[in-house]
Amino acid sequence: MRMKLIIKFTFSVFVGLLLSCKKLKEESSELKIAIAGLAIESSTFSPALTHEEAFRAKTGHAIFDYYPFLAQNTAMRQRANWIPILKGHALPGGRVTREAYERLVIKTLDTLNKYKPYDGLFFDIHGAMSVEGLDDAEGDFIERIRKVIGTQTLISTSMDLHGNVSQKLAQHTDLITCYRMAPHEDALESKERAVENLLIRLENGKGKPAFKAWIPIPILLPGEKTSTRVEPGKSLYEKVGHAAAQEGIIDAAIWIGYAWADEPRNHAVVMVTGDDKLIIKKTAELLASSFWEKRYEFEFVAPTTTFEKSLSNALSSKKNPYIISDMGDNPTAGGAGDVTWTLKKILDHPELKSIDGPELIYASIPGPGLIEQANLVGVGGKVSAYVGAQIDHRYAPPIKLEGTVEALIHGDMNAETEAVVKVGSVKIIVTKRRKPYHYEKDFTRLGLDPRNSEILVVKIGYLVPELYDMRGDWIMALTPGGVDQNLDRLDYKRIKRPMYPLDKEMKDPDLKVRWISSSGAY
Repeated sequence: MRMKLIIKFTFSVFVGLLLSCKKLKEESSELKIAIAGLAIESSTFSPALTHEEAFRAKTGHAIFDYYPFLAQNTAMRQRANWIPILKGHALPGGRVTREAYERLVIKTLDTLNKYKPYDGLFFDIHGAMSVEGLDDAEGDFIERIRKVIGTQTLISTSMDLHGNVSQKLAQHTDLITCYRMAPHEDALESKERAVENLLIRLENGKGKPAFKAWIPIPILLPGEKTSTRVEPGKSLYEKVGHAAAQEGIIDAAIWIGYAWADEPRNHAVVMVTGDDKLIIKKTAELLASSFWEKRYEFEFVAPTTTFEKSLSNALSSKKNPYIISDMGDNPTAGGAGDVTWTLKKILDHPELKSIDGPELIYASIPGPGLIEQANLVGVGGKVSAYVGAQIDHRYAPPIKLEGTVEALIHGDMNAETEAVVKVGSVKIIVTKRRKPYHYEKDFTRLGLDPRNSEILVVKIGYLVPELYDMRGDWIMALTPGGVDQNLDRLDYKRIKRPMYPLDKEMKDPDLKVRWISSSGAY
């Protein structure tokens, strides 16, 4: 009898523990958090337009593919009931059509409305989306979201440091952060920080920060001058982490801004959020003044010169591969990716006309017509077709390539079909649709050996880590295009002036804090 009572008691305790664990698990998942966002960097100086399909918008559980830290069974995933709404991420390009923007926004709003209410929203954007007929796309987007979910829901926004933070965006978000590295090796870390900040403020019951400090800085610089690999960007961004770690501060951030859009919001910004007004004010103004005081020290992250000089240097160099950044038409910054100006100069160079000349790999140029021919003749066949300048023909017309197909592959997410066409000693990657080339596998899968090629020309600005580690030597060529690095050549009409470096002798600006009201105070 005694044994039965012991067994019965033990069983009751075990059941009680199970029920307690179940209750704790349910309580830990009571928070309801939505995920939504659209990300693109779009140049208003490019004739290209971006359409809805470019965003490859995901809905439902497919959205979790973007966030390894929210994968099934991760600790962070268990802390809330996540409602994935819509997430779209497009390659940088030209303005987004108003139709595409409206369709994506309305899909987001309709789905948010269907599953509301929410405790929180993780708003994952870039911050440099230009839309036809809008000056502040992200500000418009978040304002419309607020009208659906209300002002009590806590919104945490994650951004690229090359995004723009308008006062409207600053007001409608509660928590905000951005990358602290360029190149953006900390992108996932930054998004995870934005989610962690959101969870903590919901879990501890503190909710919205008591104070949001916003300081506009009249500086507009390209990312190639503000890389955190070198000074002064390196030291400037090192201060951000220390600033954010202070008691009374939730997060601190510096946005460089996006130089290739002509909108009033395009300039640098400092934001600090938290609960200690004095520390927030001191920190925000210190970061802003540090940026302004260093403005004359920002230089390109690598040597720059004309393309003619870049090619001359590459041909005389013994360091392989000698990488030339064809910067003006960089598709990773918003260029159309089909400007032929550089390629024409390469094909006209006498040292590269012979099949026995130095190997130069050019990545890349769109040419749907040539791809069609390559599909017919196959590897080893001859092609003769025009490539490039279908979108941006302001600097050079389409080029007729006559050469041999050395590789042909299908199925790339961006390019769809890629061919390597050899003309003289130049191996040109031709794509059905534009594609940036960042990784060694982008080349090796085409049978190319970039490490042992004499010259590698890529449509890019500063080199992403894998290309940077691969380089024998590197130079950035000041070529024309929709993301021209020579900002003086761009026809700005609507940004706020004066603006450094366009107005080099401008007076020191007012870098005192502007306090941004809470999202619930309008």
